Amino acid sequence: MPTSNRRGGRPAPAAVSAVGLRKSYGDKVVLDGIDLHVPAGSVFALLGPNGAGKTTAVKILSTLIAADGGQAQVAGHDVAAAPDGVRAAIGVTGQFSAVDGLITGEENMLLMADLHHLSRGERRRTAAELLERFDLVDAARKPAATYSGGMKRRLDIAMTLVGNPRIIFLDEPTTGLDPRARHTMWQIIRELVSDGVTVFLTTQYLDEADELADRIAVLNDGRIAAEGSADELKRLIPGGHVRLRFTDPAGYQRAASALRETTRDDESLALQIPSDGSQRELRSILDRLDAAGIEADELTVHTPDLDDVFFALTGGAALVPDQPKENAR
Repeated sequence: MPTSNRRGGRPAPAAVSAVGLRKSYGDKVVLDGIDLHVPAGSVFALLGPNGAGKTTAVKILSTLIAADGGQAQVAGHDVAAAPDGVRAAIGVTGQFSAVDGLITGEENMLLMADLHHLSRGERRRTAAELLERFDLVDAARKPAATYSGGMKRRLDIAMTLVGNPRIIFLDEPTTGLDPRARHTMWQIIRELVSDGVTVFLTTQYLDEADELADRIAVLNDGRIAAEGSADELKRLIPGGHVRLRFTDPAGYQRAASALRETTRDDESLALQIPSDGSQRELRSILDRLDAAGIEADELTVHTPDLDDVFFALTGGAALVPDQPKENAR
C-alpha cells in the first residue's frame, strides 16, 4: 500500500519502487529479493552495516549495473527497459566525490553543464546560481583540490543538480565530514526535499537516518529486516517504558497499587511501566490514574533508539563509518 508522505499527509506516488530485486557476485548473494517503495517528495534512508548491499541497490536503481532478478521503476521508468528515461530524471552522488580536483569549482560546474548539453547562456547562469546556492562563490575559481571535505561534497551535489533531477541518490553523502559539515549537508538535503525533490539516502550513521528520513529500511544480509518511520522502528524493540514521578508519597503508593506491572523506585518516588510509547498505551495509563484520582508530577516516555533497533535487527553487526564501504563493482 502506498505510504503517506509526512509533509502532505496523503498517499504520494512512488518515485522509486522495486519488487524482488536480486543481485549476486559469484556465489555471494548481495541482494536477496528486496522490495522498496519510496514516495515522491520524501527522504528514504537505506540503513545497513558495511557490505549489506546498499551501494549495490543504488547502482541498480541508477542503471549503473543490472539486477539478476526482480523489477524496479524510477520516476515511472523501468530501470531495465527504459534506462535513458531513468537517467534523465535522476542525479547520483556517490560516497566518493566525483569532483575533479585539477580544475576549479566553476570549471567542474561548467563541465557538468556541457554534459547536459546546456546552451552557453544556460551553462553560465546555471553554474552561477548553483555556486551561490551552495555558498561556493568565493572559492569558485580556486582548484577543487584545495577545497575542504565539506566544500567538495557541496560542489558534488551542486554538480548533480545541474540537470534539475527530481530524484537524487545520495550514497553515504556525509562519510568523512566533520560534525559542522555534516549538519550543513543535512540542511541542504532538507532544502532539496522542500523543493519537491525525492532523496534516496544510504547511510551507516544512525543519527543521520533518524534526523532526515521519512522512512527507513534496514538492510541486512541482502534482505530488508524492517521498514518504517524512525518511531515505528523503535517501537519494534522491547525495552520502552513510561516513567511516572511523584512528589507526594501517598500518591505514589496509590499509583503503585492502581497500575500493574510496575517497577518501583521508592527512593525517587518513581514508577516504570513497560510501554511501546503509543498514544493508546499512554491514554490507558492516564485513564487508570484518573480513575484512582491520582496525578503524576512528571511523565516521561522512553523508547529504544535506532542503535537498539539496528543491533537487534542485524544481530549486532557493527557500523564502521570511517572504513571503506562496499566494494565498487
